[in-house]
Parts: sequence; structure tokens; C-alpha cells
Amino acid sequence: QVQLVESGGGTVQAGGSLKLSCTPSGTGNIAAACGMGWYRQAPGKERELVTDITRDGTTRYADSVKGRFSISQDNAKNTLFLQMNSLKIEDTAVYYCAARVKLRDRMGSYCPSDANFWGQGTQVTVSP
Repeated sequence: QVQLVESGGGTVQAGGSLKLSCTPSGTGNIAAACGMGWYRQAPGKERELVTDITRDGTTRYADSVKGRFSISQDNAKNTLFLQMNSLKIEDTAVYYCAARVKLRDRMGSYCPSDANFWGQGTQVTVSP
């Protein structure tokens, strides 16, 4: 069973930067995924999409992080990154790496519309 492992979380002052990384364990290959993404969940709130990237490199961002966060994927290192700049207190959350991995049914393989593999999450805390 492939697992996604996040790293890079921590505590940073408002205005600072952090870079998160996500690497699949075992034989997982992010280049083969339909898409990869970062989600976050703040205390008392629902999990939300922060940003994602499709296999052809198309990215999208939540309005709240546009211009501050950047997603990238290094297939040679088999790693997904999230560069977070100009961090705000409201960015405090547990950040999760997620992947859309092809499924197979009797019709063949297909890409699911939602993420079907998740990491355990890494805490990001932004202090005043």
C-alpha cells in the first residue's frame, strides 16, 4: 500500500516562509498520478483544497493563497512541494498531501475526480 509522507511543517512567524514536501513510500510514483494536491484543515473547520496540479502541469489555487503559495512537482525526485511565502496567522492548519491515482474497473483504467490517497498531515503554525 503506497502512502504519502509529508515533511517540512513547523512554526513560523507571520510573514515568514515554509516549504512542504511530499514523497510516496514504497513504489509510489507521483509522475504516474492523475494529479497531486495540497489540502489543509484548520481547527474547527472543514478540510479545504489549497492547490493542486494535474499531470499536464495545470495548477489551481484557493483564492486565499494566490500569489503567496506555489505548488511544484519534481518527478526526478519523486516529490511534490508546496512553497508558502508571506504566511498569515490564518494559514495555520494541518496540511495534507493528496493524490488522484488511477483506478481500474471492467471498462479499463480511469482517473478519479477526487483524491484517493492521502498523507498523515503536517502541522503548520503561524505565530504573530
